[in-house]
Amino acid sequence: MRLRRRTAVAALAATLLLATPVASAQALSGPAPGRGAPATVDELPRPTGPYAVGTEVLHLTDHERTDPWVPEAGDRELMVSLYYPARPGRPGATAPYMSTREAEAVLAGLGLEDDAPAKVSSLATHARTGARAAHGRFPLVLLSPGFGNPRATMTSLAEDLASRGYVVASVDHAYESMGTAFPGGGVLPCAACDAALAAPDEEAEREVLKAVSTGRAADLSFVLDRLTGPRPAWENSSSIDRRRIGAVGHSIGGSAAASTMRVDPRVDAGINMDGSFFEQVPASGLGERPFMVLGTTSFHAPGGEDESWDEGYRRLDGWKRWLGVEGSGHSSFTDVPVLEDRMGVTLDPTVTLSTERQVGITRDYVSAFLDQHLRDRHRPLLDGPTSANPEVVFQHS
Repeated sequence: MRLRRRTAVAALAATLLLATPVASAQALSGPAPGRGAPATVDELPRPTGPYAVGTEVLHLTDHERTDPWVPEAGDRELMVSLYYPARPGRPGATAPYMSTREAEAVLAGLGLEDDAPAKVSSLATHARTGARAAHGRFPLVLLSPGFGNPRATMTSLAEDLASRGYVVASVDHAYESMGTAFPGGGVLPCAACDAALAAPDEEAEREVLKAVSTGRAADLSFVLDRLTGPRPAWENSSSIDRRRIGAVGHSIGGSAAASTMRVDPRVDAGINMDGSFFEQVPASGLGERPFMVLGTTSFHAPGGEDESWDEGYRRLDGWKRWLGVEGSGHSSFTDVPVLEDRMGVTLDPTVTLSTERQVGITRDYVSAFLDQHLRDRHRPLLDGPTSANPEVVFQHS
């Protein structure tokens, strides 16, 4: 598998993140050509579905596994934000985007100590903490963020899916992000990022990232156990339809979605958003289950720089789509475009799509895939190119 040499952690507020397809962190600059001056943004884009959105945070501990990055820390721990369809209620306080303490750690990790963390932490969300769950049973979506990214960077997608009738479990994997607070442990460092940075060569770095992908598969299966098994960790677990489960991830989280399907037959469908397959799809496929890859056209084009997509797509043996988004960047599928506008910076000057289009395309195509494969509702959006979405290229279908 040929891949460009990667640095392990990229720069700011959006890649708040690890530069994966990008070879190095983009320097902060003024607005990119074609995007205009960043708007003043006080809140995440509003969810588009008919349901109100509730949220709850779970701290889960897997007593069967030792943390792979910091063994002396003991058992593997996860922080999980649940987003779910809620009953309409009186307006109330919405959940914080992230704590100021977490925002401080994220900005410090990116060398941006002078930026006000409150600008990040005070971004308004649309989910109400502890809202009463809507009546009914809903498909479950496991959501895994990019390497070095806190789960908060997937909030806009999570809220939108919940508003459309999905329960979403957005997972923070201990020691794999730059700004995640755990009860009693403060904000944990990204030890896995340090391991990737310390790798002496590309092959060694890939081994670290493969370990991240396979470890996250175990994490996601454990979350599934705790949400759908005996004595579930969430009081509203009865609202989950255990027969309809999807896994969606960004960057290395997308690789983890495929890794999870490789080992866990309970997951019915998956999406990889612009992530290299650090653990390759098995030669035998994924049991004829549907899978979609959604990414940039600059790095993830057929025959392009990341050959893991060519090989992985060839091995997929069920319904599949390979979609590219022209004018997008690696972080276009996360909250990063919103955070750029919020902070008045441009992280990736190659991105030409507006924030509205980046968010809208991600929401629409992810939800269309999940509707079609977890709810058996045909979505013509996935049949081929549309005039309404000229930026979306069907690389393979």
